[in-house]
Amino acid sequence: MGMSAKDAARGLFTVLATGDAALAAAVVHKDFVNREAVVSPAPCSLPGPAGVLASGAWLRSAFTDLSFPVTDLAHDGDQVWLRLHMQGRHTGPFVRYRDGALVQAIPPTGAEIDSEQVHLLHLRDGKIVRHEAVRDDITLLGQLGVFPPGPTVQRIHDWHATGRAARAATVIAEAAEQAAATAREHMPG
Repeated sequence: MGMSAKDAARGLFTVLATGDAALAAAVVHKDFVNREAVVSPAPCSLPGPAGVLASGAWLRSAFTDLSFPVTDLAHDGDQVWLRLHMQGRHTGPFVRYRDGALVQAIPPTGAEIDSEQVHLLHLRDGKIVRHEAVRDDITLLGQLGVFPPGPTVQRIHDWHATGRAARAATVIAEAAEQAAATAREHMPG
């Protein structure tokens, strides 16, 4: 018997935190779609485990000690709902995109983050095939000193004005692409 739906759901967030390609292949359907990838580097929009591994590389490039402790989990049919916290320390640029274009690069602050999120996962053939989320991004941006405007705002402006934001975005997109390439190498047949 394969992995339970709840274990597959938890596994998805373990993949994001660790980059475990074998686990990604075990829990992520080849047709996986991430509705939330619009704010990530382009490789995060790839279908299947490649997109999930790219998303994890993107998040881990900004946040060390990344974890997703689950506080609530429910399962019904082909859907799993999780309430969890995204936790870590902001030690690298947190680069956000909109439809593939750089929107913002938040320089490392060293801040501890703890942001509540709710995720809806759809399953097919015992694997996760679709991801949707509702995240408390206002709290996250507040913890990073962006909202309400804090000292980080001037650093963000300086990063964009000097081109450092664009350089950070390129490095992070390349890391996400490398993670996706690694996933493709580990996919069966």
